Amino acid sequence: MSPAKVEDSHTRGWIVPVGGAEDKEQDAIILRRFIEVSGGSAARIAIIPTASRMPDTGPRYERIFRQLGAHTATSVPFETRADAEREDLLDQLEQATGVFLTGGNQLQLSTMLGGTPVARIIRRLNARGVTVGGTSAGAAVLSEHMIAFGQGGATPRAGLASLAPGFGLTNRIVIDQHFRQRDRLGRLLSVLAFNPFAVGIGLDEDTAAFIDPNDVLHVEGAGAITIVDVSRLEHSSMGHAKSGQTLCLTGIQLHVLTRGGSYNLHTRKAKPPPASPDDPD
Repeated sequence: MSPAKVEDSHTRGWIVPVGGAEDKEQDAIILRRFIEVSGGSAARIAIIPTASRMPDTGPRYERIFRQLGAHTATSVPFETRADAEREDLLDQLEQATGVFLTGGNQLQLSTMLGGTPVARIIRRLNARGVTVGGTSAGAAVLSEHMIAFGQGGATPRAGLASLAPGFGLTNRIVIDQHFRQRDRLGRLLSVLAFNPFAVGIGLDEDTAAFIDPNDVLHVEGAGAITIVDVSRLEHSSMGHAKSGQTLCLTGIQLHVLTRGGSYNLHTRKAKPPPASPDDPD
């Protein structure tokens, strides 16, 4: 799926993938920032808990977003593909200034909602200026190419990960979540070996990429974001590698960015966080 066209009279909304396990009880920096870019005290957050098998996921995020200052927060229960056609639920989605997809199983999310009016509305809303984000599985599904599943490990191997279509809000990135905690560098590299156009975004837990309307990624949260740029790839053995074989990749550029750092998805330039007054000279 490709991103919806942004009309001349509109500016695309923020895209906010979160690496999972975001702080919800203490400072809740990521969720507070999500509300801010969704309209602040006027924000109307639509929560889509489809990826989760826990019945309290939607109501829990409703309480959290309301406590953090959103004007409204409503869980929209798309539990079957038939639900994705219900006008009453689609109307709730249309009223949102921010859409948040919870964690769980990304294949459950993509198979339930992929190709439905829900996915089309989400793309259209984002093109109209509405913030769209998600955590864990909800982060993975935001891009055109989604990592469906795969093994951990630092070494890229042929067949280490499988791809499936995502919702297609952007085709510039491929997202992997729980990145450092589950040792997923190898599988992200193996996916990028197929498609050197995209930028790999490895999100640590309690860390988010706030991608602004100009396609500049801003790092928020307690961990780091690993940026894998294969635009200057010189060699990839993926074309003739057998399943399970270690891949040879040369010419890759890698950045590790922490809170306050940024990355321009157009120019492929990384910018470190501003120096703190407490930093040593």
